[in-house]
Amino acid sequence: MNKKNSGLAAAMAAILTSPQRLEVLRSVAPDMAVPDADFRELAEMAADLSGASIALVTLVDAQHQWFKAAAGTCGTQALAAESFCVHTIAGPLDDVLVVGDASADPRFSSLPQVAGAPFLRFYAGVPLVIDEQPIGSICVFDVKPRHDLGPQFRTQMRRLARVAASLFELKHEACQRALKEAAISREEQRHAMALDAANVGSWLWDVRSGSVSCNPAMLRMFDMRPAGIVQARDVFTAIHHEDRKATLSKLRSAMAQDEEYDGRFRVAATGRWLLGRGRVHERDASGKPTLFLGINIDVTEEQVSTQRTRLLLRELNHRVKNTLAMLQSLARQTLRQTSDPQEFMTAFAGRLQAISEAHGLLSDHEWSDIHLSALLAKQLAPHVRDYGRQLEIHKDEILLGPDQAVGLGLVLHELATNAAKYGSLSVPNGKVVVTARGVDEDGRRVLHMTWTEVGGPRVSEPAKRGFGSILIERSLGKVMGSSAKVEYLPAGLTAIVRLPL
Repeated sequence: MNKKNSGLAAAMAAILTSPQRLEVLRSVAPDMAVPDADFRELAEMAADLSGASIALVTLVDAQHQWFKAAAGTCGTQALAAESFCVHTIAGPLDDVLVVGDASADPRFSSLPQVAGAPFLRFYAGVPLVIDEQPIGSICVFDVKPRHDLGPQFRTQMRRLARVAASLFELKHEACQRALKEAAISREEQRHAMALDAANVGSWLWDVRSGSVSCNPAMLRMFDMRPAGIVQARDVFTAIHHEDRKATLSKLRSAMAQDEEYDGRFRVAATGRWLLGRGRVHERDASGKPTLFLGINIDVTEEQVSTQRTRLLLRELNHRVKNTLAMLQSLARQTLRQTSDPQEFMTAFAGRLQAISEAHGLLSDHEWSDIHLSALLAKQLAPHVRDYGRQLEIHKDEILLGPDQAVGLGLVLHELATNAAKYGSLSVPNGKVVVTARGVDEDGRRVLHMTWTEVGGPRVSEPAKRGFGSILIERSLGKVMGSSAKVEYLPAGLTAIVRLPL
């Protein structure tokens, strides 16, 4: 091989393996091995222009020449090293390579398609150039030598090459655009699904037309049926009438001052609370808002919890005041019964503990109803050694309100304290029988409870009533229609309690 041929081979190898050229090729035509009918007419135009029997639009990578479109042949590829077009892309970028008779040209005479079937003779090709890199060619072949092509032919072939290159770029841009749009669509779908799953209503209000575009979660929140177009007036009408004026005022203020809208309101149809947030997304040339973008979140549970907490605080404040008054009265009455400080502290501390136990149960249940069984266990357990043996309890399932629980708790404490000091719980074999039944009286539920001490010392009625007896009778004074009576029977003390529920 002489120096000239050696240099030509090196140039063609360099252009075939050029990283820059291959990068542009793979970027513009990642599917280079797949024929494309969009280029078919360009190949046919090249054949008509030259009168040749074969025309191709090709892409050339490091090893193969791929036919994106062909006229006059069923072939789809060839080896790059054995192709005419490798010489075309290795030459000047705007040149037309014309071979009048390949059999007489030492560069091509030994090629299989020249020395053998189909015995190609004529060839003309122009590089397809993108980003200054030759990625392929548009070319024509014939089995007869041709030497009669004028300058007009070269001009038209160059034009066809530029059109083919532009078409590759346009198709690449369209493909990239479609991929981006698909990615955006997927992202929008993910966002929409995430908002719907999180029950977040999103909306876009076209201020000029009054229409509102929103997601399904928004429609569910406002109890509105799916519709093609939702009008802003329908959304505003769906807001509870007590909250509508304030909500619209906040919305107008946010639009006028270019601030974020932030408001809470109820939906008229469901009563559920929504948190709304948003701001102007677009204004016209005069500064008037045209688009308002926002979201809504269902905050009913939070709102209900806040209201419940406020009610509980008010209830607690009321109970604390009542309890302080009760404690002051207990302290005064206990002092009247004893002048011994130690005896006072013991008696007062026990009564204070009884109130505390009742308050603790009520607090655990957020100052709602508590079970009688829980109150019995809290007040009686500290005064017995064996709860199951020393207490025999027969009861219905009874619920007590706060006033009933505090008052009855004091009664039970006084009865148990007295029984542990002087009554049936002061001896090993004594016990207390408690019977508690809920009965209906004139359409109202009433607790009838009997406390009976058995197996204890013989009982006689005291000459003077102590504060404990007085406290038992007066502890239920805050519950209208209640009563508590103590009877000193010889077999054991008996107390009868009537308590409206």
